[in-house]
Amino acid sequence: MPIDWDKLRIFHQVAEAGSFTHAGEALNLSQSAVSRQIGALEESLGVPLFHRHARGLILTEQGETLFQTARDIWAQLAKVKSQIEENKERPQGPLKVSTTVAFGSVFLAPRIKDFLNRYPEIEVSLVLADTELDLSMRQADVAIRLTAPTQPDLVQRHLLSLRYHVYAAPEYLQQNGMPKSPKDLDQHKIVVYGDDARPPAANLNWLLLAGRKDGTARRPVLRVNSIYGILRAVQSGLGIGALPEYMGRELGNLVEVLPEIRGPSLEMFFVYPEELRNSARVIAFRDFIVERLGRLSK
Repeated sequence: MPIDWDKLRIFHQVAEAGSFTHAGEALNLSQSAVSRQIGALEESLGVPLFHRHARGLILTEQGETLFQTARDIWAQLAKVKSQIEENKERPQGPLKVSTTVAFGSVFLAPRIKDFLNRYPEIEVSLVLADTELDLSMRQADVAIRLTAPTQPDLVQRHLLSLRYHVYAAPEYLQQNGMPKSPKDLDQHKIVVYGDDARPPAANLNWLLLAGRKDGTARRPVLRVNSIYGILRAVQSGLGIGALPEYMGRELGNLVEVLPEIRGPSLEMFFVYPEELRNSARVIAFRDFIVERLGRLSK
């Protein structure tokens, strides 16, 4: 028969105090209630735990064994409680972060050094994938996503709206010239999403139609199934592409083309399970991301 935890707690207090009366005072119970609980525990175990004397209580051999075990259990529980409370106060421990390949590679990974310098006791793991991990199943602790979560048990914070701008490499523009209007894109090479891509928003291949009054699409020089692939192709000088603004700002080796036109916007969210709402490491990472992304709008 399993030991009743409440009775074990009372036994531990009685063994510490050496009397039912003193234990009752500490537990806010009557002396008779404490005595009944100890009697019930002894009956369930089938052995006496105390020798009753006029001067107080003395543990039997079996009682001493149980007391040592109970003391170890309560010490471990106190340690765990202290660690939990400490984790609320001081950010530490493992933190698995899920986000897209592009955002994670271009924006997030270069900033992890600053985060870890600030919070050296947090152990960060980045999971970069263009498919979403299930946070409710703890495949990751937090996620930075380009779509709002639909699960009701997830906490979300809107981070910012990402606008798409048009970019090209300097060497491409030296060879092909700078387009002066959207119509000039007819004479340029355009890099876009592929047909089998799953972009995070609709109409991300808008460059194929920009400035085309007849509604027909331009023929792209390359189709790629990820924004990171489009970035690398544009960086190589292959052609002109539409990229999120953070990429142009972050890399510094691209030139903005046709700044008067803008593509669709994406909404970025910081997402985590409800049970981690008070986690110090999650709060620290969230505030760090909010701080760094806030600089994009300045």
